[in-house]
Amino acid sequence: MTIRRKNARQFRNHLLLEQILLTILLGLGGFFVLLLAAILGYQLWYAGRIYPGVSVGGIDVGGLTVKTATARIAGEFTYHQTGKVALQEGERTWLVTPAQIGLFPDLENSAKAAFLVGRTGGLYRRLSEQLNARQTGVEISPILIWDQRLAHDYLSALAKEIDRPLIEPSLTLEGSSVVVRPGQSGRFVDIPATLTALGAQFQTLQDGIVPLAVVESQPIIMNIEEQAEVARRILSQPLVLTLPEGQPEGSPGPWELQPAQVAEWLIFQPVVEGTQGRYAITFDERKLRSFLSELAPKLQLTPQNARFIFNDDTRQLEVIQKAVIGRQLNIEASIEKIRERALAGEHNIALELILTPPPVTDNATAEQLGITELIHSEVSYFYGSGPERVQNIIAGASRFHGLLVAPGETFSMAEALGDINLDNGFAEALIILGGRTIKGVGGGICQVSTTLFRAAFFSGFPIIERHAHAYRVSYYEKTAGNQINPQLAGLDATVFVPLVDFKFTNDTPYWLLMETYVSPTRSTLTWKFYSTSDGRRVEWNTTGPVNIQPAPEPLYRENPDLPSGEVKQVDWAADGADVTVNRTVYKGDTVYFQDTIITHYQPWQAVYEYGPGTEGMPPEPSSSNNEE
Repeated sequence: MTIRRKNARQFRNHLLLEQILLTILLGLGGFFVLLLAAILGYQLWYAGRIYPGVSVGGIDVGGLTVKTATARIAGEFTYHQTGKVALQEGERTWLVTPAQIGLFPDLENSAKAAFLVGRTGGLYRRLSEQLNARQTGVEISPILIWDQRLAHDYLSALAKEIDRPLIEPSLTLEGSSVVVRPGQSGRFVDIPATLTALGAQFQTLQDGIVPLAVVESQPIIMNIEEQAEVARRILSQPLVLTLPEGQPEGSPGPWELQPAQVAEWLIFQPVVEGTQGRYAITFDERKLRSFLSELAPKLQLTPQNARFIFNDDTRQLEVIQKAVIGRQLNIEASIEKIRERALAGEHNIALELILTPPPVTDNATAEQLGITELIHSEVSYFYGSGPERVQNIIAGASRFHGLLVAPGETFSMAEALGDINLDNGFAEALIILGGRTIKGVGGGICQVSTTLFRAAFFSGFPIIERHAHAYRVSYYEKTAGNQINPQLAGLDATVFVPLVDFKFTNDTPYWLLMETYVSPTRSTLTWKFYSTSDGRRVEWNTTGPVNIQPAPEPLYRENPDLPSGEVKQVDWAADGADVTVNRTVYKGDTVYFQDTIITHYQPWQAVYEYGPGTEGMPPEPSSSNNEE
């Protein structure tokens, strides 16, 4: 019985528990049904409207449709029109509204953004946003449209008042005056940076101050007065260029250059080193080189050996003309020196030279040069020469007095003789030119060349170049007492600078010294060779004049410049002939060399000129002459 009662009680308890659980389940189901119904009803109620609690820029738009919300925002959002933005630069301020610089609200899209609150994402997110909006509110920033072109235009207009160009200081010349123009710092409105700052201010939807972004820059070149002073010092007085000390008397210079000319050579050039700059003052090398190039030929000196005479008593050399040190302007070194010294403030500057000493200087001795004795002396005669011809013989022979010929050197008479002109001491006398005997500067020089030729010939030196006269000239066949020796025919030499030359070679190991002496009273030219004999001696023979061709008949021609009745002989007759001279040079008993000199003389016609209207026969032709 006890067991039955116990089981019955348990059954009743079980039934009671089941009833309680069923009741609870039925209650919960009803709650969820009610809750779901509420949620669905909420969604249906606000299906076309913004959920409660949503505001745009502080404007409550909850419960409004997008259209009515747009209208409310349009009516109540005034920041773009009433807001104040102070654009500030230093102590200056420009007050503008956001609308003036292109800011406007996007009303419809702002309302649409409010409408989307609680309507995006999953169900949980939507319900959560709706609940949050209802309980605490949701603030939506209005969507703004910013036309930055308007802002850029406004800022560009302001920049015209603010911007200042960067000006570097300048250093220029006006004539010889140094002109300094000061620079100024630059500044400009950085419009992109200012737009960024404006955009940040607009996001606050509040009034505010926006400093204009202004970029400032300083001139790179700061210190200009120092270089200006250098330029003023350079141009403060003339620049004087000189030759270094120790140059021969009569050398050119000095050259005084006025400041205006020096100013044309100066260059002011900006130089940037890192972040700093300066003006570099220098000289225009092209202009300076052009000026010095014009000076260079005037300064050129060819090295010249000292000239000596041999003292037959002491057997030593005596200087009669000092050596000439060769001189050449060193243009590049002079440019550098002028630039360096002028910038240092100097106004007297010595040019740079290249000096070249000659092989033989003043202190050379006879022993050093191998000049120990007279090896040959040659004399020619010029009886009957006029004063102009004698003057030319003296002037020409003086060019060779004391002259040295180096061992192995081929000596050029034309080179040593130089220019034959009136300025060099020569006079006009008769010369042979173009098949005629005419007056010309230097007539008589061939007396000098003939004497030198014979000295070289009889000394046994090799003859490299020799030219005979066109016809036989009586001067070169004369001997002492004004006698004619036909055996001297073929031993003449003519020189016509620069076309016709006479050359011989000093083929000995010793220097050769030449001395020349002219005696107008005795009508002699003496040429001496001093050196050291190497044992050579000369044997020679000549055919004398052969194949004689008589001179043509005289030519008579009228000269309108002569007065009537005057007759003047202008050319002289000479028979043509051939001459062959053979020479054998020995060293001791051994033949050193042999050579042959062949000369052909043309038959030469006498020429007479007479004045217009001259009557009677001209005088008999003369065979004497004064030519060459």
